[in-house]
This record gives sequence, C-alpha cells and structure tokens, in this order.
Amino acid sequence: QVQLVESGGASVQAGDSLRLDCAASGHTGAYYYAVGWFRQTPGQEREFVAALNWNDRYYVDFVKGRFTIDKDNTKNTVYLQMNSLKPEDTALYYCAATPLFSGTLSSGSKDYRRATSWTYWGQGTQVTVSS
Repeated sequence: QVQLVESGGASVQAGDSLRLDCAASGHTGAYYYAVGWFRQTPGQEREFVAALNWNDRYYVDFVKGRFTIDKDNTKNTVYLQMNSLKPEDTALYYCAATPLFSGTLSSGSKDYRRATSWTYWGQGTQVTVSS
C-alpha cells in the first residue's frame, strides 16, 4: 500500500503561481512508481493533467508550458508547479501513483490518461483561481 497526501492548494488570482506537493509513504517510496496529477470539478469526470513515468513527462495540452511535474525520490514527494494560472484551472487536484510502466502514456494495454488506470490516490487539494 502507498499513501498519498496532497498539500498546497489555495485561492489565488489569475496569473499567479502555485505549487502542489504530494507526499508518498507506505510500502515503498515514490522511486518505484509512476506519478500523476488529475483534477476534477463538480459534476465532471476526473481528468488527466500530468504524469511522470521513469524520466518521461506527459502533460495535457491545456497545461503545457504552464505546469511542470517533478518528484524528489529522497523526499518521496511529487510536485506540480503551476504557473500563469487561469480561472479554468479551478478544480480539486488529486495526486496518483501506479507501478512504473513500459511504453508511453497510452501505448500499452492501459491508457494512463484515464483515472481508472492508476492504483493509489490522495484525498485531493482545492485550487481556486479568481479572475
């Protein structure tokens, strides 16, 4: 079992920056897992934002150039640096982890852009961006 705890969510203004942290604990550290960030708004499905698998980083188009995913294996922590925030980025952000996989995000038997492909989840942290 892996436990994930997100932090860093806040209410900010459009154009501001924010960093979300996800602390991993449990059976093994973050080193052995692919990590990802998803977000969800009321009434909508959880949507893919970013992922880091081995040394490959993936982003959904609407955050490319603004968000950066990274992890510190020594601290078992995953980060999502969010710059140039927009009101449409308002959502509950979730950290996710799953065993490292081969291939790209959607080239194997699983599509890791889908929330159902991820094994472990945090409880979420709210980001609200005002115009």
